[in-house]
Amino acid sequence: MSSSPTFPVRTFRYWALVLWSGFLTACMLQGLVFAMVDPSEVHWSGHIIQPSRQAVYTLAFFGFWTIGAISCALSLWLAQTSQET
Repeated sequence: MSSSPTFPVRTFRYWALVLWSGFLTACMLQGLVFAMVDPSEVHWSGHIIQPSRQAVYTLAFFGFWTIGAISCALSLWLAQTSQET
């Protein structure tokens, strides 16, 4: 009897590691960025975008989360040994 986790358990564990690490990264970036940037004063190519502050915070958070998750997934992928693939 083998004590190694089955494929679905290992896959779930990797997804949990990636998403949780990405979430924590997004929380940190959200705090750092919006401590210095006011969403109501953001300009894109000369135009003032007028979404609500909450919309800007939400979109930025999910953008940061995506970037953090991709970074964490890449780190896990690069750390795999040839026996794990």
